[in-house]
Amino acid sequence: MAYEAPDFFDIDSLLTEDERMIRDAVRSWVSERVVPIIADHYMAGTFPDELIPEMAELGLLGAGIEGYGCAGLGAVAYGLILQELERGDSGLRSFASVQGSLAMWPIRAFGSEEQKQHWLPRMNSGEAIGCFGLTEPDHGSDPGGMETKAVKKGDKYILNGTKMWITNASMAHVAVVWAKLEGRVRGFLVEKGTPGFSAQQMKNKYSLRASDTSELIMQDAEVPEGNLLPGVDGLKGPLNCLSQARSGIAWGVAGAAMACFDEALQYGLTRRQFGKPIAQFQLQQAKLAETLTEITKMQLMNLRLGRMKEEGRATPQQVSMAKRNACFHALEIARRCRDMLGANGITSEYQVMRHMCNLESVKTYEGTHDIHTLILGHAITGLDGFR
Repeated sequence: MAYEAPDFFDIDSLLTEDERMIRDAVRSWVSERVVPIIADHYMAGTFPDELIPEMAELGLLGAGIEGYGCAGLGAVAYGLILQELERGDSGLRSFASVQGSLAMWPIRAFGSEEQKQHWLPRMNSGEAIGCFGLTEPDHGSDPGGMETKAVKKGDKYILNGTKMWITNASMAHVAVVWAKLEGRVRGFLVEKGTPGFSAQQMKNKYSLRASDTSELIMQDAEVPEGNLLPGVDGLKGPLNCLSQARSGIAWGVAGAAMACFDEALQYGLTRRQFGKPIAQFQLQQAKLAETLTEITKMQLMNLRLGRMKEEGRATPQQVSMAKRNACFHALEIARRCRDMLGANGITSEYQVMRHMCNLESVKTYEGTHDIHTLILGHAITGLDGFR
């Protein structure tokens, strides 16, 4: 059956005609090109890289970037793109989010003009793929404790360290790597083929299986001095990148939740037990009502956050609330919808368990639920619960 997106509060009427057109184009593409193949990729543990040229042709890779051949879309239009991509699979949205928000965005915001001209058009066209190296084996929630070091040596920087859980890393042509240079966090563009630099793919994942996740290893990696991002000095740089990506996550997981709701509803209307559709039973209706309510709240919060970003008024704390809320409820929705499908819900014929497993990762990365709770607690009280 064709996908029917839930929109109980007529949010469509709050979007511009261009925003609806962009969303509908991506929605159709996901239905036609992603949904038929993604379960096989998930089971095989492979990323559908055959879709990258099509994503580039649709303008999805640098959709939120201004200039350099990119679309320069507003926050709402960009969010709607990510919503539809994650409706297909979190791995696909993660690919686009890392490419646009975590690799292209810091080059656009902090790079030299030469760096922008060299990388952004190629990344927008899909000719070059990027990744973002911040998280380390012993430093996830506390990025300030990073151990990756850079030392200036002649006309090069020598980098040593390891980054973990890096999306797109094994296919990336350039990695935005964060390292401490004389005690200060700086950003470096580390290119594929750099001596001493390698990416090792991480296997045996139960979650985000249709995503390229790797470890970045730097052993005396030699980076030209021209590959230092000149416009950023300190931890605020990578945290600003994460703030860009986190708002996109809030939109994305709403798409996963919407997919689960639609599947559970259609299943409930066609699956019969005790002589009637299971959707006619009160317990099933209660679950559907709860699910639709939380999706609607996500949609409204995401839309408001998007408009505030477009006005330049959104704060990192507001982004934290949206990411925290959406990830928590999207995972609960996926679990609830899996339950509504009974034993059928654990098979790859249906999508709910794939989304459920993916959302376990999305709830964790780019700030866990607890970390965002503490960010909000600090905003509310003025007291720092991290220390």
